[in-house]
Amino acid sequence: MSKFTGVLRNRNFFFLWLGQIISQMGDRLGQMALIGFVYLKAPGSSFEIAKVLSFTIIPVFLIGPLAGVYVDRWDRRRTMYACDLLRAALVSIIPLFLFYTKNMTPIYLIIFVVFCLGRFFVPAKLSIIPDLVEKKDLLIANSLVNITGMIAAIIGFGISGVLVEWIGPKSGFYLNALTFLVSALFIFLIAKGNGHFMDFKKVGQEIVEVIKKSLFQEIKEGILYFIKNKDIRFTAGVTFILWSALGSIYVVLIVFVQNTLHSATKDLGLLVMFLGTGLFLGSLVYGRFGQRLSHYKTIFASLILSGMMLIVFALAIRRYPYFPIAAALSLLLGFVISPIMIASNTIIHNVSDSEMRGKIFSSMEIVMHLGFLLFMFISGLLAERLSHTLILVIVGCVFGVLGLINLISNRKIPWLN
Repeated sequence: MSKFTGVLRNRNFFFLWLGQIISQMGDRLGQMALIGFVYLKAPGSSFEIAKVLSFTIIPVFLIGPLAGVYVDRWDRRRTMYACDLLRAALVSIIPLFLFYTKNMTPIYLIIFVVFCLGRFFVPAKLSIIPDLVEKKDLLIANSLVNITGMIAAIIGFGISGVLVEWIGPKSGFYLNALTFLVSALFIFLIAKGNGHFMDFKKVGQEIVEVIKKSLFQEIKEGILYFIKNKDIRFTAGVTFILWSALGSIYVVLIVFVQNTLHSATKDLGLLVMFLGTGLFLGSLVYGRFGQRLSHYKTIFASLILSGMMLIVFALAIRRYPYFPIAAALSLLLGFVISPIMIASNTIIHNVSDSEMRGKIFSSMEIVMHLGFLLFMFISGLLAERLSHTLILVIVGCVFGVLGLINLISNRKIPWLN
């Protein structure tokens, strides 16, 4: 643990890390508040939930490429706390629509803008890490950032459902806004920055000028850089595979758990907590010992183990539908998956230029969500004809085969070279 504490003694990184623990816990609270809001407006309507979800994902494709360009131009620290302040203001407006209007259009617009701001925030957060820590500490720093999400998953998912039911969606949104403000404060305290701050007074004029002169050129440069760098192509391929698998099992796994454990949401929520605990523990272990291992071999080994655990989970719970077994297997699944994204982000940090990181991480977000949405749709169609257990087993086999082939051959996937 001494290496983790050593990185956390870095004042700038500590403020980034702590702020994200708070804001990501707030995100989980906001998700539950949003579900409660939709329930108040349209009880039992899965279609309304689907529409809300679509407005959280669309910005990835519309804003992501532009956000990457601007993140590399602007001061990343200031971009982050400006995004947090704007998101806090917008989220605090949402409760007004709980009681004063029946029209859902304003809420869709607010959600869309909030997640557009998030498209600037995420690549700025990932891109600023090498500016805050030394190169030798990158793996540990990425592990700690990953741990941030795990803590949020464990604590946030565990208490947000009960809390929102207790205090109501309206208060839930206000608490979410407060977490954005706290995050903004911690990021503001970070001493180091780069580039210049976004000038809101001139942003409209600047966007028009940049589009005319160089925006599309920079996007093109980012795409070419992405394509030409084989390490980044490899990482993008792994990311696409991982998130495609998550999309494939997302809907199927929810119904599978409900049918086998005979619980609508309680057991599902608890299993997410155990999965998050596994991810947290896996991040700790890999962050502590991962520097001794090849990032590529780690990814391949994790793919193999993840595939095996998914198959075991599906077959075991189908035959023995008991919550303690499901909880233990969920924890193990999270443990073996966790190194994949840590190793992938570390590869990008090591091989990419500072002025290109924003574009690269924005591109990665597009890759993630494209794989997730595409295979969630395909899996949903297949679930009408195939058993849920079979689909989970097929996804597990694909994971295992890809990892095994590349681990044995000791080279990257051919189509990624």
